[in-house]
Amino acid sequence: MKILKPGGRAGLVLPDGTLFGEGVKTRIKESLLSECNLHTIVRLPNGVFNPYTGIRTNLLFFTKGAPTTHVWYYEHPYPPGAKSYNKGKPIRIEEFEAERAWWGNEKDGFKSRVENEQAWRVPIETIKAGNFNLDLKNPHNPDTGPGDVDHLLPEYEKLLSQIAETRAELKAQLMEALNR
Repeated sequence: MKILKPGGRAGLVLPDGTLFGEGVKTRIKESLLSECNLHTIVRLPNGVFNPYTGIRTNLLFFTKGAPTTHVWYYEHPYPPGAKSYNKGKPIRIEEFEAERAWWGNEKDGFKSRVENEQAWRVPIETIKAGNFNLDLKNPHNPDTGPGDVDHLLPEYEKLLSQIAETRAELKAQLMEALNR
């Protein structure tokens, strides 16, 4: 950010934790958003950098010189039939064709971009209100939550019962072994 000249553009690869941290991370994000136009965050899925790390990563694209007014997010999906990336099945450049088609032109403020199941736009006011948290989830893919309590409670009780049985069995075997 500091070495860019006004109008200079950059892209960064950052782990998820950088997007939502407090303290120094908040001050860095505040500075980035006020000194630069952070126009796009591409959210990559787990495993893109396997075997080195399984942490989700993000591609941040910004231009120095004007403050951010909104941030576009694009959630990169796994290819059809894939559940993760790994050393044998890495991410391929061809998989970014959807982003390339959606990207548009920075000179016109990305006017051709539209929200879809992978893309959404967040105003800077929302980001500021969230203490500069950039780890914003896809609103088109809502979290379904933990599940139905009426279904989960019996499952939980069943697991507790199995744990108690296993513990009692282990205790009995230990007692038997100590008494020999």
